[in-house]
Amino acid sequence: RQHAESAANLLEPLGITAAFLTGNVKAAGRTALLKQLKNGSVNILIGTHALFSQGVVYDDLQLAVIDEQHRFGVVQRQAIIDKGRKSKGENALTFEPHLLMMSATPIPQTLALTAFGDLDISVIKTMPAGRKPVQTYLVREGNERNAYEAVRKQLAAGRQAYFVYPAIESDTAAGVKSAEEAFARLSQAVFPEYKCALLHSKIDDDAQIAILRDFRAGKIHIIAATTVIEVGVDVPNANCIVIEEADRFGLAQLHQLRGRIGRGSRPGVCLAVTSCREGTPAMRRLAAFAATTDGFALAERDLELRSEGD
Repeated sequence: RQHAESAANLLEPLGITAAFLTGNVKAAGRTALLKQLKNGSVNILIGTHALFSQGVVYDDLQLAVIDEQHRFGVVQRQAIIDKGRKSKGENALTFEPHLLMMSATPIPQTLALTAFGDLDISVIKTMPAGRKPVQTYLVREGNERNAYEAVRKQLAAGRQAYFVYPAIESDTAAGVKSAEEAFARLSQAVFPEYKCALLHSKIDDDAQIAILRDFRAGKIHIIAATTVIEVGVDVPNANCIVIEEADRFGLAQLHQLRGRIGRGSRPGVCLAVTSCREGTPAMRRLAAFAATTDGFALAERDLELRSEGD
């Protein structure tokens, strides 16, 4: 939605039509949009997996850009290429649209494709102008109070924070920390003087958008969330993130979560809480995460740790 709004503001004065499509676009608007897409009235379509779903027909699809490519499977990436081929009718067999895949942290499979020569590669080494570095610290489970105090300092300075959890609801058998339980504790016991909000995939889309809008406006100070915030959340004033049970997340996910902070002019602080013992595979993964903010270095380490798959 953010990208679609930005694209519309930039391009529509130039006579280029940008549109937005997700599975939640209502039937009436969807029908009109798909008709415009098929007859070529829409130049750029921005959206989710809905872009390659059944019933979406393109007039002449020349370029597909897949952002956060680690969130898409091989079959899904092929589906958008097939959409481009079908738009060519009789020439479908000899045509393939240009494909640009983007990621801050390529998954091992993608990295392997670059090695085997199936993908050309371009690397943006520099940070956007004015960005400050993010410091990452590993926190032993049981020492969360130290993490809370570090967050409190940031909040007192007028900044905002994320707390990330591996589950939505409590599961006693699995012993996994949940966003719902944590939200209650954070808002009532730990940070009662600050406004907290809960964000996860079971919350209605409109409510999620409203929460993020208020967070961006500074009306909310802390968000307790699952990995729903992993991509697409851009709040420059949020410069602190606590990842609970960090060992339950993969390297690409950890790096993406850390990417939610350090987007403004202030240094960021990432606190990864874990109960892992030294020498375990999970601890080696976390040590690699804490040692660098270079997404490609992490991607190579990820490839070493779990290989490229089939």
